[in-house]
Amino acid sequence: MKSTPIVNKAFLVAVILTIAAAGLTGAVLYAVFGVNLTAIALILALLGAGVSGWIATRRGAIFRSLSHERAGVYLDEILGHVTDAVVMSTSDGSIVRINRSASTLLGYDEKELLGQPLNVLFSRSSEQFDGISGDPKKVGEASFQTRGGGEVPVSYTFSRISGPNESQPVLIIVFRNIEDRMQDEQRIRDFAQTDALTKIPNRNQIHHLLRRAIARARREQQALALLQLDIDRFKDINDTYGHSAGDATLEAVVERLTGILPDGALIGRFAGDAFAIVVEGFATGTQAHDNAATIARQIVNSLREIFVIHGHHLHMTASIGIAIYPEDGARAMDLSRNGDLALYDAKRRGGDDFSFYDPDTNDEVAKRLFLKSKLRQSFENDELLLYYQPRVDIRDGRIIGAEALVRWELPGQGIVLPSEFIPLAEETKLILQIGEWVLERVCTDYRHLQKSLAIPGRISANLSLLQLRQPDFAGRVANICRKNGVSPSCLELEITETTLMDDSGRTIKVLRELHDLGLHLAIDDFGTGYSSLSAVQQFPINTLKIDRSFVFNAAMDSDDAAIIAAIIEMGRKLNIDVVAEGVESEQQLAVMRKLNCNLVQGLLFGEPMTAAAFHELLSAQQRGANMYEALIA
Repeated sequence: MKSTPIVNKAFLVAVILTIAAAGLTGAVLYAVFGVNLTAIALILALLGAGVSGWIATRRGAIFRSLSHERAGVYLDEILGHVTDAVVMSTSDGSIVRINRSASTLLGYDEKELLGQPLNVLFSRSSEQFDGISGDPKKVGEASFQTRGGGEVPVSYTFSRISGPNESQPVLIIVFRNIEDRMQDEQRIRDFAQTDALTKIPNRNQIHHLLRRAIARARREQQALALLQLDIDRFKDINDTYGHSAGDATLEAVVERLTGILPDGALIGRFAGDAFAIVVEGFATGTQAHDNAATIARQIVNSLREIFVIHGHHLHMTASIGIAIYPEDGARAMDLSRNGDLALYDAKRRGGDDFSFYDPDTNDEVAKRLFLKSKLRQSFENDELLLYYQPRVDIRDGRIIGAEALVRWELPGQGIVLPSEFIPLAEETKLILQIGEWVLERVCTDYRHLQKSLAIPGRISANLSLLQLRQPDFAGRVANICRKNGVSPSCLELEITETTLMDDSGRTIKVLRELHDLGLHLAIDDFGTGYSSLSAVQQFPINTLKIDRSFVFNAAMDSDDAAIIAAIIEMGRKLNIDVVAEGVESEQQLAVMRKLNCNLVQGLLFGEPMTAAAFHELLSAQQRGANMYEALIA
């Protein structure tokens, strides 16, 4: 390293302090000074908390022990052992010293930079020497130019101190390579913004990109389309083939999507199997609408094609909801919410399709989403109710049992019909918990009935397809009955024809397990499905329940009356009970009597009632009262 001719003692101390402030270690000083007493004093001072105070009190001793010539040698030796890069220049920016670390980092020989302006260090993308030389001390980051024309990111400390002759100031820049740190920071940013599995923007980042796209569209007075995509029944892939296959499927979906989307389109992963796509640059909302429809159609068709995942051939479909800026929302939050509503509408219609946001049709969707969220909350708060609708033998007017019916009274909304909330419970699989809760409540109520009634009759409860698919469902029912001390023969489970015919082989197996426990089994809404006489014979069925639509019109429609008569005859030949549900008028009751349908239930015999009210009704019957004598007379 080439030095300036003379370095006085005060200048040496100032340089040492400047470099020490930038991170010089005591070990380096020790390597330079060895056992020199003055060096040891400097080491102790620089390592201590009171460097400036020590210098103030010990300045004289240091100065007396060092000659000017020796001070210059020490400075060169110190700079040569400092791991950080150090460059010194005159006040006008002419380089007068550069240490070995700086020359190695920048690729220059030490002598090449002597006399050169400091600006040769700064890359074109960074601030120049003039931008930092105005401050007596400045800390920052910049890109320095290497000899080969490359750039290296550095953090620097820039200081101005008095020169050797105590007139012209000297400028010192201490800097270090921060490329590794910047790479680490970039990895952290990528982790915060990128989905780890698919390597596309995550939920937060795609929302950020959507906001920026909306800002651009607003400035350019353009339209854009947001497509929100969801894989239909993706959980089945995870459940059947495992989560590793599910992850591989998502990666394959992203690869296929990126091959379809137009240049400049953005795609991000919200969560799970949900994705968002932003397509911008449309002159009008109509153009955005038409192009979004084309893209959505291409996506739906493409995802229908077979995926080969871990050797398995997978068939899947997708649903897409589309919202257009600005007509469907001026903010990212509004656009995303309305895209969600449109997506929900597409899935509600069976999936494998796309739907645009429509304020009119989506009012219903919004209501369904509201009810879906409230339903789980109400269930967890034990706000669902269980009522009983009596089943009556019209030959003598006696109550022979009842059907357990779930009711939901939503605060501020009133009664929510089962036709509204049961499908929602099935969509969210909350029906599994509700179904088990119903069985528990029925058994608990029945145990109370048994304490005071000789023959409480048989209580029926509805059964969903999802419940039938549960592992060891028969075992679950048996445990509930055993826990409550109720014989399974006192219960009847009702399933629809559609449920009965779904995966009939497995369904037969589960129903036989339930029948072997002693439970009675009924087909609900019979006559509306596609089961045949031969199909019914395969299943261990005890009861057929005629759908209320036939009962409602039987007095006026001879075809409906004929269907009822045929069902009754089928039941007689198969030794199966037949129940007419939905009997609401005496006229309908008269038709049932004429057709020899002896078992009925419906509003004609009273509204569904609480367990306590049903208990009282059965108690009155046991005391000899006949509540329905006038109806059957």
